Amino acid sequence: MSDLLERLRGRGWRMTSQRRVVAEVLDGEHVHLTADEVHVRATERLPEISRATVYNTLGELVLLGEVVEVSALGRAKRYDPNAHRPHQHLVCAGCGTVRDVHPTGDPLAGLPAEERFGFTVSDVDVTYRGLCPSCAPGPPR
Repeated sequence: MSDLLERLRGRGWRMTSQRRVVAEVLDGEHVHLTADEVHVRATERLPEISRATVYNTLGELVLLGEVVEVSALGRAKRYDPNAHRPHQHLVCAGCGTVRDVHPTGDPLAGLPAEERFGFTVSDVDVTYRGLCPSCAPGPPR
């Protein structure tokens, strides 16, 4: 479960009703909603919230480092509130479903020193792609 609301309160982020609703919509485990999906869910809770407010709030959350933008090959960006828990993503190439995964081991181990070209690597972003059980042909695996 994401602790987005608690993190934002801890930062002293001004919690307007619109911001609170966006944060509540994003809160949860395996949440990777598009901006439009956030807007639809937010209007169910606060009908007067505008699309612009949702987009601006998402942009602020990304700049604060409290939400991560996840790109899924030509699809709309998705927003992940689990910004402070190390994880990677598993993306379905069929429907675009995104799931958090927690592989074991050091992701830098697969990058030999000669392939780092002198870089000091500070972050690794790995995305696993494939087909979810609903999109895969044949019986579910």
